[in-house]
Amino acid sequence: MPQSVMDPHVNPADETIATTGLAVRFLLAGDHSNGSIAAFELMVPAAQRLPAPAHSHDHYEETIYGLDGVVTWTVDGHHIDVGPGQALCIPRGAVHRFDNNGSQDAKMLCVITPAAIGPEYFREVFEVINTAAGGPPDRARMAEIMRRHGLTPAAPKP
Repeated sequence: MPQSVMDPHVNPADETIATTGLAVRFLLAGDHSNGSIAAFELMVPAAQRLPAPAHSHDHYEETIYGLDGVVTWTVDGHHIDVGPGQALCIPRGAVHRFDNNGSQDAKMLCVITPAAIGPEYFREVFEVINTAAGGPPDRARMAEIMRRHGLTPAAPKP
């Protein structure tokens, strides 16, 4: 007989998903929240630029809470620094990306509502980044993975 209440879990993914420079550790995945929320830590080393293209998502909000360091988010062309104790909500449809332009490593808490993406997205994207071995990742492959997981890559800037 199926349970109507999910079994409670602490840190359902004790896995750190990483590539050169970036690391993600899920604290709560959608399959442990009836799909209502996903939460993960995102670690970005000093002077790290996001290797993935800017993107938007139409099916969820993404809220960022700064824990350590400062990360510059570009949201619909506006640069917003998020540091410890500061929060930023990226609304559905807003084109965004991030970079750590500082000299200190940064860590953020990212909350996705509803839980439209999970660890598999980051595993797939980081594999493409790792395959590039320091060069630019395969943009077509990245775009395919992003679209499959509900993200819309922004058109490249001329």
